[in-house]
Amino acid sequence: MKYYQLKRRYFEHGTYSYLFRSDGSRVCCFVEPVWANNEPFKSCVPEGDYDLLPHVSNKYGECYALESEYLGVTVSGPSIRDACLWHIANKPSQLIGCGAPGVDFGFLDGEWSVVSSGTAFKALMKELGGKPAKLTIMKE
Repeated sequence: MKYYQLKRRYFEHGTYSYLFRSDGSRVCCFVEPVWANNEPFKSCVPEGDYDLLPHVSNKYGECYALESEYLGVTVSGPSIRDACLWHIANKPSQLIGCGAPGVDFGFLDGEWSVVSSGTAFKALMKELGGKPAKLTIMKE
């Protein structure tokens, strides 16, 4: 099973991270909403260990879902948070508790963002290969 680390930096306007493989090589960058005390539909998920699971969303299609019963995050509940997905998006304002990959950080429509999320998402989906993985989220 593959193992990844998401190393975060928190800002007033969003949470920005890099995703690393277990060998320390960088996969992509990430954007998430701000930390808002794990409030559903507003906050990024808490730091900790997660299962990264292949998922099919009615809204986003094939994507990945984060799950950690210990942290109150599950794919479909019951839990504090559910359906915390990784999908295509560029700006924190496009996310409701989810995360989105990008090829780099940038500035779109007056908002700090990731750029080329579709390209990064396609590469990430290929790397994950439709299989579960392990993820640790931590502050950089």
